[in-house]
Amino acid sequence: MYHGHYAPLDGQTMSAAYRSATRLSFDVRAGLVMRQIHHWAALVFLGAIVAHLGRIFFTGAFRRPRELNWIVGTTLLVLAMANGFAGYSLLDDLLSGTGLRIAFSIVQSIPFVGNWAAFLLFGGEFPGDQLIPRLFVIHTLLLPAAIVGLISVHLAMIWHQKHTQFPGPGRTEGNVVGSRLWPTYMAKSVALFLGCFSVLAALGGLVQINPIWLYGPYKPAAVTAASQPDWYVGWLEGALRLMPPFEIRLAGFELPNPFFPGVLLPGVTFLLLYSWPFIERRITGDRAEHHLLDRPRDRPLRTAIGVAAFAFYAVLFFAGGTDVLAAVFDLSINREIWVGRGLLLVLPPLVAVFTYRLCRELGAPSPSGVAGSSGSGDAGPSATGGDGVEAPAGDAVSVTGT
Repeated sequence: MYHGHYAPLDGQTMSAAYRSATRLSFDVRAGLVMRQIHHWAALVFLGAIVAHLGRIFFTGAFRRPRELNWIVGTTLLVLAMANGFAGYSLLDDLLSGTGLRIAFSIVQSIPFVGNWAAFLLFGGEFPGDQLIPRLFVIHTLLLPAAIVGLISVHLAMIWHQKHTQFPGPGRTEGNVVGSRLWPTYMAKSVALFLGCFSVLAALGGLVQINPIWLYGPYKPAAVTAASQPDWYVGWLEGALRLMPPFEIRLAGFELPNPFFPGVLLPGVTFLLLYSWPFIERRITGDRAEHHLLDRPRDRPLRTAIGVAAFAFYAVLFFAGGTDVLAAVFDLSINREIWVGRGLLLVLPPLVAVFTYRLCRELGAPSPSGVAGSSGSGDAGPSATGGDGVEAPAGDAVSVTGT
């Protein structure tokens, strides 16, 4: 039972996890600021990983000999998402409890082993009394240790292989042109760290996030209105909302509705992420080592695929907030769902075609005979006609086209 400084919750029965988080927010000096800095840092951390992954993808930095580092980076994304969700769920408030109930149903939807897996992970039927202690160990010990280990491996491989670089004067596939580690690079890194900390401290002190005292403790019979997860799982929420009422029953077995958006979609998503360096190598036949980066305009097909993927997941992300959009803009949720389904089918191909044509135009030879309009002089007519993920224009690299 809670007896603290937040009067509206005084006398209410709640779990030890929720009581601890509430006391940290109101009864510990600067506790709320620390909580909010921690939460904002998790969101920014995930955003930085996604932005870095996008940069690596669009510039081709995942190619040989850096395929293993791409796999390590993708695994870091998976672990960071899992750790964020575990920490978000630890508080046992009404919002996080609703998310855990959805997660329990998603695990149950796995064919053949779903019920056993759900009971194994959650310690029995939901809600149980074993899940919060397990999440605490996962969030504070197991996943952070794995993340620190993989970051160390990631940095060690970068140190061994050296950074990639864009083409430029004096830069070739066999050298690295850049600033020295000390003092230039170190000074930049320290400045970036202090800048990030300043922004996170400002967000933690000025911008409210996850006000669990407004949601109340988790109660299985209650659901929060306009409930939204953290942004990095918003696309999964949107996929669950946009999925039509469809399931498969065959020979006494069932593939329930949540399986498709909750298990199959993320499974395919991360399988493609892990496999992309090898898929592109198979398509292009390019098995050479690359230390120079591509400009996205010089890889029309790869860039078009990447932009289409971002459009696809952006639609899912915004679909995860249909109830909020409906309340703010006085819209029909049913109409939003149908519009989201339509956009999910139409928008990615449209932006892919537009991006492909734009890249081809930017990479087309100008009247002076130089590809593109940037005036960099490092790109010429494509050796394979300029379509797809083939080698960029110029004589430096020659690969087999598709």
